[in-house]
Amino acid sequence: MTHSNVVLLPVPKSIESLPGDFLLPHRAVIRLDGQAADLLPAAQVIKDAVDQYAHRCWQIAVGGPVDDAAVHVSLAGRVAHAEGYVLTIQPSAITLEAADAAGAYYGAMTLRQILRQCHTRLPALRIEDHPDFSHRGVMLDISRSKVPTMATLEELVERLSEWKINELQLYTEHTFAYRGHPEVWAEASPITGEEILRLDAWCRKHFMELVPNQNSFGHMERWLRLPRYRHLAEAPDGFDLPWGGRMEHPFSLCPTDPRSLQFLESLYDELLPHFTSRQFNVGCDETWDVGQGRSAEECNARGRERVYLDFVLGIHRLVAKHGRTMQFWGDIILHRPDLIKELPRDLIALEWGYEADHPFEKDARLFAEAQVPFYVCPGTSSWNSILGRVANALANIENAAQNGLKNGAAGLLVTDWGDNGHLQYQPISYPGFAAAAQYAWNASGSTQMDLAAALSLHAFEDRNLVMGPVILDLGNAYQAMHVPMENASPLFHPLVHPLDAPPPDGTTCEGVEAASEAIAEALAKIGQARMDTRDAQTVTDELQNGASMLLLACSLYRYKLEAGAEDAGTLASRLRAILGEHRRLWMQRNRPGGLHESTRPLEARLKELEAAAHS
Repeated sequence: MTHSNVVLLPVPKSIESLPGDFLLPHRAVIRLDGQAADLLPAAQVIKDAVDQYAHRCWQIAVGGPVDDAAVHVSLAGRVAHAEGYVLTIQPSAITLEAADAAGAYYGAMTLRQILRQCHTRLPALRIEDHPDFSHRGVMLDISRSKVPTMATLEELVERLSEWKINELQLYTEHTFAYRGHPEVWAEASPITGEEILRLDAWCRKHFMELVPNQNSFGHMERWLRLPRYRHLAEAPDGFDLPWGGRMEHPFSLCPTDPRSLQFLESLYDELLPHFTSRQFNVGCDETWDVGQGRSAEECNARGRERVYLDFVLGIHRLVAKHGRTMQFWGDIILHRPDLIKELPRDLIALEWGYEADHPFEKDARLFAEAQVPFYVCPGTSSWNSILGRVANALANIENAAQNGLKNGAAGLLVTDWGDNGHLQYQPISYPGFAAAAQYAWNASGSTQMDLAAALSLHAFEDRNLVMGPVILDLGNAYQAMHVPMENASPLFHPLVHPLDAPPPDGTTCEGVEAASEAIAEALAKIGQARMDTRDAQTVTDELQNGASMLLLACSLYRYKLEAGAEDAGTLASRLRAILGEHRRLWMQRNRPGGLHESTRPLEARLKELEAAAHS
């Protein structure tokens, strides 16, 4: 195998072939030339990979004889970039030089990926590498029904750190077990403070920063619906949504009530000591109801965005008291670009948008011109989809990365949401995570990325290279309908809307049939995969049940479009089986809290189908 056949994720900045191969000896030494504490994590990655993929037993040593050393690991001042490394494989030995401990770790992860493919005979090559963005993050939604188990989170951290992701956030509304607020998280199976301490240590071991995340303004309905907190609500009796319709329950804290900041201070006092990160994401997005309730008079007098900004500045003062750098979602302040310059320079604005054509260029430039540090935040497009919207996700991530780099963004944070029951399974997010890892580390190298092969090898360890194409094809099946939708796949629509709701504009029998055929064709290939991951059977079952959901969605469209084309009783039977399998699969990776919320839309469709079958 030559270097041109080796698939790496992310593709490195520079890779060149050298003459010959390196044949791994059965016994050898990984030699640390320098501070052992800095180099040991990288050496341990190499030792474990040699054991797993080459079945060789190597030892780690500091200094000593050179002759028996197969690998030399050192910190070198000539590697100029933070987190950078130079990996050289020659017929005589392997040399890994790095700028710092993180660079050594990432170089070892690159070597791990080479060993996964080449086993005992490695092609001679030289890789010089370093990241584009210093902050390369993934944010998981743990508040929309799904709270992962600790085992799930730890395994995901391992996978993401191999892809050189160095920041993790767990989006939280009500799913941290605040000791004084048990009624808020009672049915959510929340993450406890002790678990955060363990996860924080696990992340640090993998050169990842676990950034605390607690929404602190909008999206507080889980709190504000309860009598104990209702007095803090902006609109206790509900409000009008900006796109039409009405939400009949409270949503945001009242920004003009001093008790709102007092309440947040009490949460921060308990939450933040569990994290070693000096950053804190306080949310503050989508405060749709501000100005429609108790703050209306103040908003009319001074402007809604001015009232919003004053409250955000109050939160900033609380965060500063804890010695943290505040992150906050930038969507509301962008309504008044003239106010951006009033933001403190020691916070980070999170510029988010999830469609392929989101105006990252314009919005990023506004933060850059005001000299406000910012991240670009695309999404995986997994939510509201079941099997993903891969084409949209890839274009969205590329758009964010290119315009982030152009305007000096401090980081790229890819978000993974769980709207409407968090019905998508974890592997559906892998294409978005992998693409974000590539663009955040080496955006220009994206043209050389073979995403399908990278996913097969480094997400599923599928020696037959089947699973990458399968998950991409499943994630693009929505395109066959030729029905444009924002923030959702048209294949998701019939599963979460009433049976008598009309299909989206442009839905045709031909488009539904094309989507159904695309799903079935991709699904048929799964049996050819040979996955070596612990969760291989779970992955197969998840993709099959996700495909069953979307094939049912196609049948529901036929039921709507062609009277008599589908039998309601048969559809109900199929949905009952899907629900049972969804409940089983949920428990493979997640805690039980939230499962009843996840199944709610599907159970509503089941009742409708049963009623139709008996009418």
